[in-house]
Amino acid sequence: MAPMRNGGDNDVIDHSTTLVLGPVYYLWDADRWRDFYFRIADEAPVDTVIIGETVCSKRLHITEPAFADVVDRLEAAGKSVRLSTLALITLDRESQYQRDLIRDGGHVIEANDLSALNLLKGRNHAVGPLVNVYNGPAARFLAKNGASTICLPPELPGRSVKVITTDCPELAFELFAFGRLPLAVSARCAHARAKGRIKDNCQFVCGEEPDGLTVKTMSNQPFLALNGVQTVSYTCQALLQTDADIKALGVSALRLSPQVCDMVEVAGIFLDLTKDKIDPDEAALRLRTAYPAVPLSNGFHHGHAGAEWVARSRNATMGGPQ
Repeated sequence: MAPMRNGGDNDVIDHSTTLVLGPVYYLWDADRWRDFYFRIADEAPVDTVIIGETVCSKRLHITEPAFADVVDRLEAAGKSVRLSTLALITLDRESQYQRDLIRDGGHVIEANDLSALNLLKGRNHAVGPLVNVYNGPAARFLAKNGASTICLPPELPGRSVKVITTDCPELAFELFAFGRLPLAVSARCAHARAKGRIKDNCQFVCGEEPDGLTVKTMSNQPFLALNGVQTVSYTCQALLQTDADIKALGVSALRLSPQVCDMVEVAGIFLDLTKDKIDPDEAALRLRTAYPAVPLSNGFHHGHAGAEWVARSRNATMGGPQ
């Protein structure tokens, strides 16, 4: 997104970090999904919203009836809309859906699977956090293909983020700043299996856990969460840094991934943080109140185990080990 101007007589370009709302990864019923995005359109201080089924093509028919209304409502509210591709293509109908989405979308497409890249070649598009971009040459290759924005994988430490953004300054980069971390996608459905079903006859049991099904270790410790064919972290990523810290990393936007909590409040917390109205400690306190269901984590960013929470320090802001 281009820098905004303040609208005064002497316009000053605002280079503040922008907020991006990622796609809903979970299975929500049609009314809940529609009402969520209507409220985002009306109340959330996010600049860009990404919509579309990313995890399982079987869910497409659930949100399809409300899709056009959601896009219209978001755009009427001044939000930029991107359309997400599936994260894993395994069937002919999924391949056809992807081709149709890219051909007919009329919006910027966010690729979450490498199979989309050839279809998007030469066309402005975004690259989502499910595509492994671990170094500068990979980012430059994607830029040459037509990508203008990359949301870097959430497992990257901050020091690696800085290397990539420095190596490819022509791209806009996003950090996955809030939400359970997308860790893996499988052709099989462990969520259905956990409910005694198989993928072909799942009966959409993943909808019974609209924030993911917790997986525990043999010692009964929460470890991961299942979301259909996707595995996500049990903890919730929360990268809480000042605007100066974010800019030092070469990042222009923070991505918020929808969870079952007040995402308008979450967006407001991150907005206040990027505007230096609150400090990271206050932001963490407010986030724990807004989303008390699971612990916050930021370990990957600091070169630690992903589930850890690393308290802020001068040495931690750039993602170096403590």
